Amino acid sequence: MTVAPHILVVEDDAVISRLVTRYLRANDCRVSAAGDARDVDRMLEDDRVDLIVLDLMLPGEDGLNLCRRLRTYSAVPLIMLTAKGEEVDRIVGLEMGADDYLAKPFNPRELLARIRAVLRRTAATATLPADQRARALTFFGWRLDCALRELWDPQGTRIVLTGAEFDLLQVLCERSGRVLSRDQLLGLTQGRSAGSLERSIDVLISRLRRKIEHDPHEPEYIKTVRSGGYLFTPPVERT
Repeated sequence: MTVAPHILVVEDDAVISRLVTRYLRANDCRVSAAGDARDVDRMLEDDRVDLIVLDLMLPGEDGLNLCRRLRTYSAVPLIMLTAKGEEVDRIVGLEMGADDYLAKPFNPRELLARIRAVLRRTAATATLPADQRARALTFFGWRLDCALRELWDPQGTRIVLTGAEFDLLQVLCERSGRVLSRDQLLGLTQGRSAGSLERSIDVLISRLRRKIEHDPHEPEYIKTVRSGGYLFTPPVERT
């Protein structure tokens, strides 16, 4: 028997919150609801959450700032709900650390599909047979622990990565020395899920560079290849 994923729905509109909560519970999810950032902080202290559905517009601390703050200490998968469908709003959410986004109004069925897709990506490495995956990938003193899904810098400090950031860095490490197009990276990390934007890969690359490069503006590890995509340059050892 599989354990029902615990989804935290952060939405101050009571009607939408009840609709989403009811639908997810009817589809084998355990659901908690929060109306603002203070509720989120309290719930994360008291219980383990597998994924957060976060509305952009919240009273008090808004969704973008809450997302940015959560990403300083937590890699819990996060889907952001935006009131607008414009690409710029989606990109801002990704830059703040969201794993996916959905514009309002939305179909609860699509939200459930996106939740399942993000959770599958997060769990993908753990479900591979042990003899088919590296336990760790190392480069220039950095260590990417594939079993624990953690990144450690050369000084031994753990660097918090979102699920999407981890997946992308793992794909780059496993294909070090190869130029990968944005479309290839989307397929390898997100399975070309509906609504995926090639621009989202650029945002994730930018986030990774800020975390692992000495100078994100002059990257040494993740190179941009004009009209090609991206190249991960360090030699990588598998253990």
